Amino acid sequence: MSASTLRQQEIRRVRYMQRPSRLLELSAATALLASATFATSSLAAGKYDPGANDSEIKIGQTMSYSGPNSPFAVIGTIYDGYFRKINEEGGIRGRKINFISYDDGFNPAKTVEQTRRLIESDQVLFTVGSLGTALQLAVQKYMNGKKVPQLFINGSSSRWEDPEHFPWTMGFVTSYRSEGRVYARMLLKEKPDAKIGIIYQNDDYGRDLLRGVKEGLGERASMIVAEESFDITEPTMDTHIVKLKASGADTLFDFTPPKFAAQSIRKVAEIGWHPFHVLNTVSSSIATVLKPAGLENAEGIVSTAYLKDASDPRWDSDPGIVKFKAFVQKYAPTINLNDLIALNAYDEVQTIVHVLEQCGDDLTRENVMRQVANIKDFHPDGQLPGIDINTSPTDYAPMENLQIVKFEKDHWVPLGAVISGQSELH
Repeated sequence: MSASTLRQQEIRRVRYMQRPSRLLELSAATALLASATFATSSLAAGKYDPGANDSEIKIGQTMSYSGPNSPFAVIGTIYDGYFRKINEEGGIRGRKINFISYDDGFNPAKTVEQTRRLIESDQVLFTVGSLGTALQLAVQKYMNGKKVPQLFINGSSSRWEDPEHFPWTMGFVTSYRSEGRVYARMLLKEKPDAKIGIIYQNDDYGRDLLRGVKEGLGERASMIVAEESFDITEPTMDTHIVKLKASGADTLFDFTPPKFAAQSIRKVAEIGWHPFHVLNTVSSSIATVLKPAGLENAEGIVSTAYLKDASDPRWDSDPGIVKFKAFVQKYAPTINLNDLIALNAYDEVQTIVHVLEQCGDDLTRENVMRQVANIKDFHPDGQLPGIDINTSPTDYAPMENLQIVKFEKDHWVPLGAVISGQSELH
């Protein structure tokens, strides 16, 4: 996929079906008989809803290929490449993936429009990997009303973990709220007299992190001496960072997406502020955040991790990272191999393929949801050891474990053992 294609206002990828390759060297007559028998049994056994049939599975997505969060467009590129890979390998039980990904420009109104188009016009079986907490909240009630699975949302809201009220919606990574609690509890242990300044995006993403911090601090919430919210349309973080320093804060909770996190790190260094700097996981990529900000400026920053970092030499011979790098080189060559957003998308798409394989020939929306709520100890290639994907009909949090990490020189160093984002730190 070229860079110019990613900048288009609307991206639509349709993978046309091809006949499956012959797997065994059979005589012409035997091959034809086997093919006919397979087709007959598939027709008899298959159960389908809109978006699936004997030859294809139609999957939808909304993505910010343009607008202020366009760096996340790599998610769509990874999904597209991985589905092409699956199709080249024969599809899923002989069915090819027909992937449709539309640009919403990180605009909720556009997300609503494009989601309706996917469901009502394109008639996809489900959506997966769509971007944005506020954006996906804008369509959550609609999709649940339509009983269309809204899966593996790229926005770690605790609102995706509510099977009682929204049984057709599920996220993927540990929720921002749980992540916020982890940071707060860590601080109570490591720096109990801290004066905290918080910068957060003024939407559900930022507010969920803020809420988690306050829950984690509990009666010690008075440790927060300043809060600064910002809108995604603002050009820089400079004014907010200056205000937080002036507040007397000696600790900075930086809850900003990648572009703005790099700005914040640079500005903190520029004004000679030296806070205990906590950076949210979504912006912890060395390649796309810390290097642009200056690695020397990132020294000592603390975050959490659930992914291996392909830029870290300790993973150079790891089988999962080796596979990821080979995939990117062949199917998504424009992507930065060291972009954690890309690796997370790779793990997501591996997991949805795993779910579709579990579905067998029952490709109804109800069964897709049943299978996605019954994932047991699945470990995608990019996950850290000890961080597996598990779900149940009452547990819509596929990932609950996190690793506290600290940035030293040019890589993240793990601190302690992998912990649950739902439990107290010890």
